[in-house]
Amino acid sequence: MTMQAIIVTGGKQYNVKEGDVIYIEKLAAEADTTVTFDQVLAVVDGENSKFGTPVVSGAKVEAKVLKNGKGKKIRVFKYRPKKDSKSLQGHRQPYTKVQIEKIAL
Repeated sequence: MTMQAIIVTGGKQYNVKEGDVIYIEKLAAEADTTVTFDQVLAVVDGENSKFGTPVVSGAKVEAKVLKNGKGKKIRVFKYRPKKDSKSLQGHRQPYTKVQIEKIAL
C-alpha cells in the first residue's frame, strides 16, 4: 500500500499520494519550483497511521509546481424582473497545478 496524506491548503483539504497531480488554490510560486505543505492532518501507510491533533508534527509533503493558470469562465447573471435591471459578470478562478513528489514523516 502506498503512503497517503491529508493536507490543508487554500482552506481546503486534499487526500494525496506520491505522484498525484492536483489543482489547488493559487500559490505565490513560479512553475518548476518546489513547495512544501506542512499542515498535514494525517499520514496513512498501512499499519503505520498517524493522525494529528490537529496536525502531525514533523510531517511534510513536498510538491513540484507544474503551472499556474485560470479555470473555465463562469457567468454570473443577475436579473430583477419588472425593474429593467440586469447585470452580467464573468469570473475565472486562478489555480496552481502541482505534482506530489514526497511524503515525509
